[in-house]
Amino acid sequence: MIFTFFRAQGIDTGKSLVEEDRIELAKRLLDKAREKNVRMLLPEDVVAARECSADAVTQTVAVDSIPADMMGLDIGPKTVAAYANEILNARTIVWNGPMGVFEIEKLSHGTIAIAQAMADATAKGTTTIVGGGDSAAAVMKAGLGAAMTHISTGGGASLEFLEGKELPGIAALND
Repeated sequence: MIFTFFRAQGIDTGKSLVEEDRIELAKRLLDKAREKNVRMLLPEDVVAARECSADAVTQTVAVDSIPADMMGLDIGPKTVAAYANEILNARTIVWNGPMGVFEIEKLSHGTIAIAQAMADATAKGTTTIVGGGDSAAAVMKAGLGAAMTHISTGGGASLEFLEGKELPGIAALND
């Protein structure tokens, strides 16, 4: 998702995954955030590689310096530090979606670090909610499932619930 936001800002994203049909939406969201003085915390660095594989040679680069023949596959250490700082100062966190290709060890460091920051925040009294099968799997892979306030495999449904949309399962119960 982040590379769609970068492309919306005119940043070259190399071979990174971009949802071309969502670039205009990303532009509108960025504009709306600016208008309402809302900070959008996008990564400042990423771990990039020429291919998404366990033996790929990786390189940490600034988001505006992704080589044309590479793709971003995880967040970098500067982003991990910035996000962890925000997490440790939050009262409630809703996490939906891993930070990178967590299934591959060398591309999982950002996701695992964020899971650890959330566990640390939970221990300090923060409410931490993990939504989505991939996010839940990442937290469990990190061995931190029990450290979260709540984990749900219903990522899309969780987000729709937070949006205030009527969920089909709940609607059926009301019938």
